[in-house]
Amino acid sequence: MERFVHSVTLQKELCTGCINCIKRCPTEAIRVREGKAHILAERCIDCGECIRICPHHAKRAVSDALEVLKEFEYTVALPPPSLYGQYNHLDDQDRVLDALRRIGFDAVFEVAKAAELISDATRRILATGSIQKPVISSACPAVTRLIRVRFPELIEHVLPLVPPVELAARMARREAMQRTGLPAEKIGCIALVPCPAKVTARHTPIGSSHSEIDRSVAIKDVYPALLAAMGHVERPEHLAAAGSIGLAWAESGGEAAGLVSTENYLAADGVENIMRVLEDLEDEKYGGIDFVELRACAGGCVGGVLQVENPYIAKTKIKRMRRMAPYAQNRLEGGVPTEMLWDTDLTYAPVLELGATRSERFERYNQMQKILKGLPGLDCGSCGAPTCEAMAEDVVRGKAQITDCTVLMRHRLEAMLRAKEEQEAARAAGGREEAVVK
Repeated sequence: MERFVHSVTLQKELCTGCINCIKRCPTEAIRVREGKAHILAERCIDCGECIRICPHHAKRAVSDALEVLKEFEYTVALPPPSLYGQYNHLDDQDRVLDALRRIGFDAVFEVAKAAELISDATRRILATGSIQKPVISSACPAVTRLIRVRFPELIEHVLPLVPPVELAARMARREAMQRTGLPAEKIGCIALVPCPAKVTARHTPIGSSHSEIDRSVAIKDVYPALLAAMGHVERPEHLAAAGSIGLAWAESGGEAAGLVSTENYLAADGVENIMRVLEDLEDEKYGGIDFVELRACAGGCVGGVLQVENPYIAKTKIKRMRRMAPYAQNRLEGGVPTEMLWDTDLTYAPVLELGATRSERFERYNQMQKILKGLPGLDCGSCGAPTCEAMAEDVVRGKAQITDCTVLMRHRLEAMLRAKEEQEAARAAGGREEAVVK
């Protein structure tokens, strides 16, 4: 059975058992049992929506601390383009990149640089027509995992390219080995990540047998040290290696717009929106679209829950930087290199199936429909499941009982009280008749 590793975790001592998280999870991966939330690992896609919505801060993403720099002889920071939107008064990337070296990194390699190369590779793949259109971006690991779990018919549409951060790690390690003469294991490629899904992608990469990213540090954790270091940077060294195309990847629509070769694209962000788009794509409602860019976080990577700045303000800051940056600084020479391509196929993860065989699935489905008819259909979440359908599924799987439905329980209690009142009324009426006869 496939092993699921996740960065999103629950702090039970903070959980009050409210149902905010179960109602917003796109894969129905959370239940409330015995007064506490439980995350179903096989369903979770690490989108971070539960972290965003929890009023008690009971959900969090486990990432690495900045102290991991001490574990390697030579470290390379992999800053994403969304990082630049966290700081004020930036004309270019150099001040941030210089500050990264001041806080302990030996070198930096911009993820935006790798993004420009991915954009070039995508243009070439679209031109060949080797993938069925519309081609769906593979850059957001939460979206790719969602497709694996809920939309298997769309798997063949997913672009078979590693995400920019993975490509950046591969290129950064190779360059560091050439520069220092150190073996690969003594070089640490540290990704600065905006969301939990990208933390998880290091442990269980999609489309790759292994990841070259050694550690993942949340942007919110590196933000204070980096801000302090930037105050000491007067004349930063010129380190920026990416242009406007790469920086645009920080926000929704940036990847698609950077393709240039086509205007027939669709870009959507936010879990609820991308769910609707994927459903429509599965139903073949969109015609004439070449490329689909989907980001689980609202606004794109700038909206990740591990960021600091308001995503709308961050987008404005990055737009300002893009106006002052060159159009693009990186293009492929020759064909698409193999290090950019997946080395393992994207496969369906049947975690939502009701059984291992068709007959078992059919039988359990019929049971579920029978149970569902007996439920109130309110989707109130009081039972600890997000919907009545999810409740019925849990009963069929042996994870819940029909008596967990508080609405049915209330109806039974009300019926019992009414029956008792009727009995008492009948008994009282019989007593009065007997008294009259006497």
